[in-house]
Amino acid sequence: MGIIGYIIIVLALILILNWVWKTLNWVWFTPKKLEKHMREQGLKGNPYKLLYGDTKEILSMRNQATEKPISFKNNDHVSRIFPFLCHQINTYGENCWTWQGPVPIIHVQAPELMKDALSRMNDFIKPKLNPLIDMLVPGVFSYEGEKWTKHRRLINPAFHVEKLKFMLPAIGTSVTEMANKLDKRLSESGSAEVDVWPYMTSLSADALSRAAFGSSYIEGCRIFELLKDQIQIIMRDFYSFQIPGWRFVPTETNRKMNKINSEIQTLLTGLIDKRKKAMEAGEAAKDDLLGILLDSDFKASGSNNKQQTAMTFQDIIDECKLFYFAGQETTSVLLGWTMVLLSKHQDWQTRAREEVLETFGKNQPDIEGLSRLKIVTMILYEVLRLFPPVIEVSRAIPDRETKLGNILVPAGSVVSLSILHTHHDKRLWGDDAHDFKPDRFAEGVAKATKGKMAYFPFGWGPRICVGQNFAIAEARMAVSMILQRFVFELSPSYTHAPTTILTLQPQFGAHLIVHPLQS
Repeated sequence: MGIIGYIIIVLALILILNWVWKTLNWVWFTPKKLEKHMREQGLKGNPYKLLYGDTKEILSMRNQATEKPISFKNNDHVSRIFPFLCHQINTYGENCWTWQGPVPIIHVQAPELMKDALSRMNDFIKPKLNPLIDMLVPGVFSYEGEKWTKHRRLINPAFHVEKLKFMLPAIGTSVTEMANKLDKRLSESGSAEVDVWPYMTSLSADALSRAAFGSSYIEGCRIFELLKDQIQIIMRDFYSFQIPGWRFVPTETNRKMNKINSEIQTLLTGLIDKRKKAMEAGEAAKDDLLGILLDSDFKASGSNNKQQTAMTFQDIIDECKLFYFAGQETTSVLLGWTMVLLSKHQDWQTRAREEVLETFGKNQPDIEGLSRLKIVTMILYEVLRLFPPVIEVSRAIPDRETKLGNILVPAGSVVSLSILHTHHDKRLWGDDAHDFKPDRFAEGVAKATKGKMAYFPFGWGPRICVGQNFAIAEARMAVSMILQRFVFELSPSYTHAPTTILTLQPQFGAHLIVHPLQS
């Protein structure tokens, strides 16, 4: 065979043994070492199971929970959303762990520890548990370090409060079109049973398309359809075991995701390229999200400040994709659950409508009037407390063990902070924590939480959602215009079954009886 042949064989054996060792270390030795470390910290949880961890039990209990609806006497839906986690907390206590494959997820409930973890963004970073999520939600959401700082600085101007007033007319147009569609449903009988969830989803998609791309919103709506297809694909595999590098294997799922992603890239490339060329030719930036983002980036590219470097073309595409997903999902969930809760609580619907009519009459709301809507704002805050669109946030410890309170969190683990548990915690909100009581927020969020880390529907700390002002302004606008035209109540066919499809949604829709508001 010759000396060269032997050398090749030896090198091949070394590479194979190295790969085998790394694989064994990843799927067994490291998880068992982390488990020992966590037990030494006083944490408790199930013993690690090879490859799958707790995944099978999580899926089994989730499937059982979604098989039947729950009572709508109050809003105690935490155990339906987190059946396995609630079981673990009841078994092991609050500071417990679960396994997502070979990765331990440490669940932290203490408000001071959650605040600490979300404030220290250099020690606790965004986890990379599912590569398909990174494809769906790219941009500043997933960046770290200097790249996050640069992008956040360039994106911030698009969401300043003074910019929102230029986008409100576009949002108003979308609400009017949605309301006209509802009117057609009501024209024959004077009232109708309507599943308002798809209406709210289409409304938020259309409104964000107009606010993001102005006259190009039709192309924007196509992007939303493609993102919805990606979400459905991801949810089928969300809890499955993720092998590193598997997303590069040409499976049916990966081919579909890549095909959809390619079409989204093409659509966004065309929109952005057209707008950039117009600006380079001297056309003023438009007052939509894309125009403001490009203007901010354009100014950075002409700056001598090294910290003001511009984004690449792909960076801009990723940020626009993030606008779409995060903006549309958050607002549609908020509007949908607001309609459901106001249908159940007619007294609050009446109070909100009276405030809107007193402020605007039948005129289209403006930003100054919207900022004065105290009752509507209280309602939206309470809806976000009971039904936060995003139910948990996670942070990873990448390099070295990190102290969190009295816990030394080992490198390679993930800390999970449940927004939903916190928002329903009776120790923080009282015995009526599951009840719909908007007057908790009569004096604002700070007074309602008594200064504690008890309410964070948009996250917390440096990475708090940059678009929260946009989401609240859009929701105020939409709710106000709906109240100006319609009265609604729960349908007898409404089935209460909150579930998660990345965000917190009603499993069987939101069936309401809708009537036109009599003049």
